[in-house]
Amino acid sequence: MSRPFAASAAPSESSWLTRTVTGRLPDLQGRPDRGFARRPGLVIVAGFAGAVLVATLLLLLPAASAERPATVLEALFTATSAVCVTGLVVVDTATHWTGVGQALILLFIQVGGLGIMTLATLLGLLISRRLGLQSRRVAAASTRSVGMGDVRTVLFGVARATLIVEGATALVLTMRFAAGYDMPMGRALWHGVFHSVSAFNNAGFALYSDSLIPFATDPWVSLPIAIAVILGGLGFPVLLELHRQHRRPKRWSIHTKITVLMTLILLVGGWVFMLATEWNNPSTLGALDTPGKLLAGFFQGVMPRTAGFNSLDTAAMSDGTLLGTVVLMFIGGAPAGTAGGIKVTTFAVLLVVIWSELRGDPDATIFDRRMTPAIQRQALSVALLSVATVIVATMVITTTSEFGVNETLFEVVSAFATVGLSTGITDDLAPPHQLLLVILMFIGRLGPVTLGAALAVRERQRLFRMPEGAPIVG
Repeated sequence: MSRPFAASAAPSESSWLTRTVTGRLPDLQGRPDRGFARRPGLVIVAGFAGAVLVATLLLLLPAASAERPATVLEALFTATSAVCVTGLVVVDTATHWTGVGQALILLFIQVGGLGIMTLATLLGLLISRRLGLQSRRVAAASTRSVGMGDVRTVLFGVARATLIVEGATALVLTMRFAAGYDMPMGRALWHGVFHSVSAFNNAGFALYSDSLIPFATDPWVSLPIAIAVILGGLGFPVLLELHRQHRRPKRWSIHTKITVLMTLILLVGGWVFMLATEWNNPSTLGALDTPGKLLAGFFQGVMPRTAGFNSLDTAAMSDGTLLGTVVLMFIGGAPAGTAGGIKVTTFAVLLVVIWSELRGDPDATIFDRRMTPAIQRQALSVALLSVATVIVATMVITTTSEFGVNETLFEVVSAFATVGLSTGITDDLAPPHQLLLVILMFIGRLGPVTLGAALAVRERQRLFRMPEGAPIVG
């Protein structure tokens, strides 16, 4: 009996994609799309949760603490802050933790910055020299790669970019610490490596009790750290594309164009804003000379992107500066990078939608490309859910503590956007409030990523549409 015509038709999209990615015919044999490995969002969440648990247990070891063993909450808070590359602390990193404890923090900063699934997929690639379709799906969701066929290149690019940026930054910092501050070479190397890894991963952990305030006017310390923060916040796909197409910006993808444009706007805007609001503040920029003001203002304009270092006293800044910093922290950096926030691409899509609506344009376009309704809905969902999370957490802490709205909002956004900047109230918060910040750091690191992936995966085509409705808006 001859086979039905349908069986000899063109292969399905999944079969074609499997052959394209893996170079072999599918071996799923019709099995349903189920299982833990087929849910990238759950894999990422479970991976980060497991890393937080392991880091907490290790930080509870007596060898990790200098004077007294850390409490469970202190270890959990520090572990979450490290894995989620935030930088908020309830104990002083420089004095509470021993060299062992600091090394553990550094390790989990690196693990959290690159992403649990990125590291796991890279390790599997190095061992087996091959990736299956399921592994590529997980890695693509973790790195936010546009094409699943590029995952292998992305993974090697992530490792190479990390080594280059962190190595170069560590070298400059080490030489500066040794030559300019008379540190022994071993200590200078440790400080250089620690701060370079913390900077590129946008973590904001420092080996000084007052962060980087002692280096506010030192360009050999401030600028390398700021550059590493910017590069880490751009995102790995953008870095790879800039490396390949740096001489042909017209061939950049729409994602890279939006990311670079918004990053430049926010960096310059943050710099100018910081100088304008703090220029005459005697407790911050007012005490410095003009070159020092320009350098410190630039550094502080970069850090809300979302690194968490500070070369000026954050608690001494004006209310207007703190509010502007909250906005910068909430926007954050680029997808697939080490920065947090709702991401510059989300913010850009919302701006384009608003501008198109004001002009009466039927389509929201940027760089001659139309933003699809699905992208607009995803951006709106991520932004509004993030706003709701911040508002609820701020209300909870404000109504159950002695702290006001301004400092509470700053702390909540810093935790949710995984920034790490603080007005100094973190260790003064009650244990339930600190635990709430732990939850915010975890949600802020994984929420927008997993939510965006879930929205993209769940998008489906309907064969029918409901009748239109037009409620009054405004």
